[in-house]
Amino acid sequence: MSTMLSGTLDQSNTVSETVIDQRKFGMPDQSRSIYSETLFSQGDEIFIQHQGAQYRLRRTRNGKLILTK
Repeated sequence: MSTMLSGTLDQSNTVSETVIDQRKFGMPDQSRSIYSETLFSQGDEIFIQHQGAQYRLRRTRNGKLILTK
């Protein structure tokens, strides 16, 4: 999670879009973040495959996230 240091945002734990593309969304370090703008660059919903099940993550008009199975 990013923190504030001397009035500026510390992004040392933030993964750039380039790194995300290279890792194909694999996140070996659990302390890193993915910007929702990156996930939703193609629309307001994405599908996630997890342990043999498909989940739908969507962004509402109010900017909230809803995950359903």
